[in-house]
Amino acid sequence: MPTNQSYTEAKEDLEATFGMVPPPLDTIPEDDAVQEWPTFKKYTVGESEIPPKYRELIGLAIAANIKCPYCAHFHGAAAQLHGATEEELKETYSLASFTARYSSMLHAQEYDVDEFKDKVGEIGEHLQKQIAADD
Repeated sequence: MPTNQSYTEAKEDLEATFGMVPPPLDTIPEDDAVQEWPTFKKYTVGESEIPPKYRELIGLAIAANIKCPYCAHFHGAAAQLHGATEEELKETYSLASFTARYSSMLHAQEYDVDEFKDKVGEIGEHLQKQIAADD
C-alpha cells in the first residue's frame, strides 16, 4: 500500500492515534514505517471486514500459539477495549489450545494433507445435512 505520507506525518499520526510511537514501531526504519503504518492502522484501529473485537481475539489466539507474551498482552487488552468479555477471552484461550494440540498430533502422525482435506469436506457435508434437518 504505497503512500505519499512523509515519515514526519506518519509519526504524528501514530502519536495522535496511540499517544506515542509504540514499540516495536519505534524501531522500524523510516522508509518502512511510512509504508507499514497505513496497513497497521487499518487493521488495528481502522475499519476492515472483521470487527475489531474479533480481530483482537484472533490476534490473541495466534499470540498464544506463537507463545509471544507481548502479543498476548496487547491483543488481550485490545480485545477487552473492544468489548470482549472474560468468558470470550476464556473461550479464545481454549480454542487456541485446540489449534496447537491437534496440529501437533497431525504433524507427529505425518498425516496426509490431501486426505485431511477430503475428511474435512466429508465432515462439512455431514454437518450441513444436520443443520438442514434442524431447520
